Amino acid sequence: MPADRREDARLLVVRGTTLRDAAFTDLPDLLAPGDVLVVNETRVVRARLRGTRAGGGAAEVLLLHPRDRPAFDFAAREWYALVKPGKRLGHGARIDFGAFSAVVADVLPDGPRVLRFPPGADLEALMETRGEMPLPPYVGPGDAARDARYQTVFARVPGSVAAPTASLHFTAGVLAAIEARGVTIAPLVLDVGLGTFAPMSGERIDEHVMHAEHYAIPPATVAAVARARAAGGRVVAAGTTVVRALESAARPDGSLPAGAGTTELFIAPGFRFRVVDALLTNFHLPQSTLLVLVAAFAGREATLGAYAHAIAQRYRFFSFGDAMFVLSSTGNAGVERQDFPRER
Repeated sequence: MPADRREDARLLVVRGTTLRDAAFTDLPDLLAPGDVLVVNETRVVRARLRGTRAGGGAAEVLLLHPRDRPAFDFAAREWYALVKPGKRLGHGARIDFGAFSAVVADVLPDGPRVLRFPPGADLEALMETRGEMPLPPYVGPGDAARDARYQTVFARVPGSVAAPTASLHFTAGVLAAIEARGVTIAPLVLDVGLGTFAPMSGERIDEHVMHAEHYAIPPATVAAVARARAAGGRVVAAGTTVVRALESAARPDGSLPAGAGTTELFIAPGFRFRVVDALLTNFHLPQSTLLVLVAAFAGREATLGAYAHAIAQRYRFFSFGDAMFVLSSTGNAGVERQDFPRER
């Protein structure tokens, strides 16, 4: 369950092995004039659709992203999707959504389907009228209030099937207090896919393959990062999705180009951070790529120590949970690679 109000979340401040319990409303005081806070303006779409199989019976679909283009686009006709019941939705199966139907055009080796919608199908209207927010199953069923809490206050560009959860704590008041500190708030977009949250495959982290995600960094954000760097300010990433976008786009010297791209970057211990100096993030699931990213930034032992403290102090975990503010103790240099095997 989330806190009663977004800004009522707790905040664990982490720098190496030094920990401090705080509140999310303390975040403005942890930032300094000249810093730049980079946020992800992606908007979660109502991508869970319920229909009827051609032979009768219910079908559930979660649209992930278009097959033929990197960015989210309601006009796309073919989509990668997860389906239920998978055994009854093989190649050629038809799913009726009322106004039109979709056909399973392909079955991928790892389980997802390719759904083909007919020309002229108004997918945006279908999502708005019949779609559901893709809330994580552990938070329970959605309603209007829960759906609203799973969207950031600055969500603008549709394209994600999961929220950038660290940003769910921001309110207009907190953002205004951050700007009053002389901190620049700069946006980018990364379409959050299920691959970000999928459990790692393989016995070791270097066996895992990330799913691709689309991102776009505007020129104004590139300029804001450059100004902060020139003035000695820090680049603060609001969430792991922002880290992936910035570090994927970064040149070897740490400079950023503006523009769009697709990233399959998997950040693990040993990674050399070129852009990000501080990270705001929630508490993540075990055996997830997000937890490994935090360990790469903060160090393995510091991360495990912070999590042990959070458990002992009964912090909320996962999507609607509390947050961490992690300060890099090594600047933009990654920690030395350490063994980080999956626990059995």
